Amino acid sequence: MRRVVISSVTVIVTLLQANELSAQQVSAIPSERPADHSAAFMQVYGPAPAPQGFWRFCEENPEDCRASSDTKARLAASPQRLNELDDINRRVNRLITPQTDLEHYGVAEFWTLPTDGKGDCEDYALLKRHELLKLGWPSSALLITVVSDEKGEGHAVLTARTTAGDFILDNKVDEVRLWNQAPYRFLVRQSSRNPWVWVDLDPTRDVTPLPIAGVRRHY
Repeated sequence: MRRVVISSVTVIVTLLQANELSAQQVSAIPSERPADHSAAFMQVYGPAPAPQGFWRFCEENPEDCRASSDTKARLAASPQRLNELDDINRRVNRLITPQTDLEHYGVAEFWTLPTDGKGDCEDYALLKRHELLKLGWPSSALLITVVSDEKGEGHAVLTARTTAGDFILDNKVDEVRLWNQAPYRFLVRQSSRNPWVWVDLDPTRDVTPLPIAGVRRHY
């Protein structure tokens, strides 16, 4: 089985009723970096609106939005579990052809499992989460996350919460990385307590919209 490579790190083996943000709209990024990126675990600052498209996805795919019995669970970072992250990230990245929702469905935002082999960033993340749930990962450890990428554009990734830290599964790269090694500003993500609820990762954000791209692959 393939070993997970984590760059620069040694790894020892309520429903929120808020206005939806367009998944093509997340908050603009201020000049200061707000989070402690030396920490292996993300810090949460309170509730946040869910991205547009998320509610419809959960209504149509309730099994993918069901809460774990242990809502605080972080999975032990065993070699088997880390290899599962590596395998799923690489496999889904190769299985799906990047295509925007506008190109694919004729609408700006459409969250779905990409069963036809085409999708944008959140569709990659949703499929990775779906596959890891089937392998026994608790939903509290698998959180869809919205970031501002290295070009200042909106992007969606999957966060995997483990006892060794919060790892990122990303359609732009096959390598699984700790969140603080990704060149991103982390904005919002699902709550570990309830997959229907979203939480803020950046308390300094203002309300200026930032469009999400997220279909490019970087190798």
